[in-house]
Amino acid sequence: MELTLTRIAKRKTYTIGRLAVNNEYFCDTLEPTWRDYKNGAYKIKGKSAIPEGRYAIVITWSPRMKKWLPLLVGDQDFNKKWQGVRIHAGNTEKDTEGCILVGQNREVGKVLDSRLWLYRLKEKITEAKERNEPVWLTVK
Repeated sequence: MELTLTRIAKRKTYTIGRLAVNNEYFCDTLEPTWRDYKNGAYKIKGKSAIPEGRYAIVITWSPRMKKWLPLLVGDQDFNKKWQGVRIHAGNTEKDTEGCILVGQNREVGKVLDSRLWLYRLKEKITEAKERNEPVWLTVK
């Protein structure tokens, strides 16, 4: 299964995106501030969106959130610098320290109905894994 996160609004304190599943719009996303890493920007802990790229998705237990959540897995450098980046529920940039929040962007700077959209996404990922399909996320 292929997930694609296309960032559409890069604001000072947050980033809004559109998440597609197999090239069909699924929901909206919210992340911390996008930074232009390719041109020298650097990560600010807890306040930076992840770099563009392709990541494997697995569902693992989050000790911090105390629930099963999608986890992004990248190359060795990504896994060291961006350890524990997940997709989870939340509504504003205050609810994320680098993770991707899912929901509907019906208010400026927010995603709503986040728990519902997280549930639906986890369902799709689980179904793909049960079919022995790898799940990938491309962030652009």
